Amino acid sequence: MTNEFRKLPSVDKLLTQPAVKTLITRHGPQLVTVAARAELTISREQIAQGAEATTIDALIKAMTNRLLGMVSSTLQPVINATGVIIHTNLGRALLSERARQAMQQVASSYSNLEYDLDGGKRGSRYLHAADLLCRLTGAEAAVVVNNNAGAVILALTVLAQGHEVVISRSQLVEIGGGFRVPDIMAQSGARLIEVGTTNRTYLRDYEGAVNTKTGLLLTIHHSNYQIIGFTAEPTLAELTSLSQKTSIPLMEDLGSGTLIDTAPFGLAHEPTIQESITAGVDIVTASGDKLLGGPQVGLILGKRSLIDEIKHHPLIRALRVDKTTLAALHATLLAYLEQRAITEIPIWQMISAPLDQLAQRAEQWRVALDTAELPSHVSLTVLDSHSTVGGGSLPGQSLPTKSLAIIGPSPDKLAMQLRQTTPPIIARIDQNRILLDPRTVLPAQDQTLISNCKAVMGQTRKRE
Repeated sequence: MTNEFRKLPSVDKLLTQPAVKTLITRHGPQLVTVAARAELTISREQIAQGAEATTIDALIKAMTNRLLGMVSSTLQPVINATGVIIHTNLGRALLSERARQAMQQVASSYSNLEYDLDGGKRGSRYLHAADLLCRLTGAEAAVVVNNNAGAVILALTVLAQGHEVVISRSQLVEIGGGFRVPDIMAQSGARLIEVGTTNRTYLRDYEGAVNTKTGLLLTIHHSNYQIIGFTAEPTLAELTSLSQKTSIPLMEDLGSGTLIDTAPFGLAHEPTIQESITAGVDIVTASGDKLLGGPQVGLILGKRSLIDEIKHHPLIRALRVDKTTLAALHATLLAYLEQRAITEIPIWQMISAPLDQLAQRAEQWRVALDTAELPSHVSLTVLDSHSTVGGGSLPGQSLPTKSLAIIGPSPDKLAMQLRQTTPPIIARIDQNRILLDPRTVLPAQDQTLISNCKAVMGQTRKRE
């Protein structure tokens, strides 16, 4: 065993090898030294367990693989073949080409982020998207923060800290990651007043809860859940009427942030921001990276006097957005203003994708994979399926689609193998079949998807 230890090179000797010098040129001496020490440590542990010493060539190969892992980003692109359009775990909404270009432009040069070009003095970053938001929604004023949870907690802090907030029990929801509305409200310093029951709340419940300590009436759209059957909730018109009668502001959290009616696409109607502003809601909050199809932001829109209070609260600095986010949001909003959202913004391209085009792409995938030498136990077929909007939007709603089904003995294993390709393919398992839905696969990714699937099938066939 002692002889085996002596066969291992020192770190210094390993770093003088020509192949390692190439690694140093590429990655720098510090990372390469870390990799060398790590691999030598592993080899010593193996020798202590009775193994032979690792050769220098094997050490260099192991170092190379380790370095690749060390410098590879943990955040990487994937192919979303699940059919879930706004997939929270896969980054939600994809940005349009115009938005990506805007981000690149503002990131690669100085900008007037907080500079007034006319006055030659300090300006405000909150001006850059506010005008477009107001034009599109009819709101008197608007401000943008880093996400919708931030928008909600900021608005509650400013408008209701130390006061009571009246909300229906049916709206005490939990959002992604286990965050709950009551907990968010508690952080704002507001006191939660629950009214009604889980399934039925009436205007009289709100009216009965209003008193001199009430600071805000709050309603939250059912964007990620459904309550069906024997149900009732006050209409927005009823709540705005109560708000005006009592002079207590009404705030609505819409969540999905849509500016387009979803009904013409075969989906249930999702309330738009414009509808809430027109109805007289004082403050509306919404996400930018759901049905709006832009970057992750929280939108706060409504009455100018309230927005001005929010803009001047110290907490807003902790929630502010950066220049690239504002650039992407501005570009996204321009697509709506120019009535190009459905053709430019990826989530709307996916929602509006014709079924015959989806069927054609799925069939092209099937034909391309059928020409490969498939494992004997694997078969392919194109079948009727359903896509979902996802991302806490339109719960229970789906769109008809055509998916490529890969039928084999171990769908879980095949799904894992697809996730290990470059880029990873994220598929859906349904009724013991792998489903690949073209609705959420970008057309430019078709050939990569086919190549990666062929590679996985080829590996499976070799093992037969």
